[in-house]
Amino acid sequence: MHSNLIENYKRNLKLTKEQRAIIVGTLLGDGHLEASNKSRTYRLKIEHSIKQKEYVDWLYQKMKPWINGLPKARKVNSIFPNGKILESTKYGFTTYSHGKLRYYGQQFYSKEKKKVVPKMISKLLNPLAIAIWYLDDGSWKSARHKTFIIHTHAFSKQELKSLQRALENFKIKTRLHRQNREEKTYWRIYVLSESAAEFRKLIIPITNQIPSMKYKLGNTLPKE
Repeated sequence: MHSNLIENYKRNLKLTKEQRAIIVGTLLGDGHLEASNKSRTYRLKIEHSIKQKEYVDWLYQKMKPWINGLPKARKVNSIFPNGKILESTKYGFTTYSHGKLRYYGQQFYSKEKKKVVPKMISKLLNPLAIAIWYLDDGSWKSARHKTFIIHTHAFSKQELKSLQRALENFKIKTRLHRQNREEKTYWRIYVLSESAAEFRKLIIPITNQIPSMKYKLGNTLPKE
């Protein structure tokens, strides 16, 4: 598409309620925004393991009007402290850079460009955003515990407390689990067993559309 046509097309773009929820969910998870034009415009980048191709393709279809092109795969080399190199394949897409994404850049990033939890997260969070957040960064605890964990290592303990309060609006009770790695302390959100069924109800509508992501729900909870 010619650059002038692209600019004309972009002027008419509007975010749907569903797209806004996806943006919030993925920014709490693995997605990130890249600023341009002195932070007047932003573009959203979503990328996961090639094993989650179906999930990425689902996200792509939801965000398609905001994307020029198809999702792409790329090889990535990870270097471990022992010198071992592990090659993997990532799969994802990037949206147009657009002023309508600036609001999310302002909410989710500090002046130092560090990702943060928005102060108004309680107003931004809804069931779809929670589901996307969990599919990005969550995992089934175990058959014994029968509950869920959201791996929130990027955020401070204080930020996680605001997320806990936001989840309480959906009758989801949680606590924070400490994890020590390489002399650093990280925190994860642990869904209490008493809230596991309620939490699962928020995720099911999305995993029903993306069968390959059903593993995130475990296989020992009562079926709907």
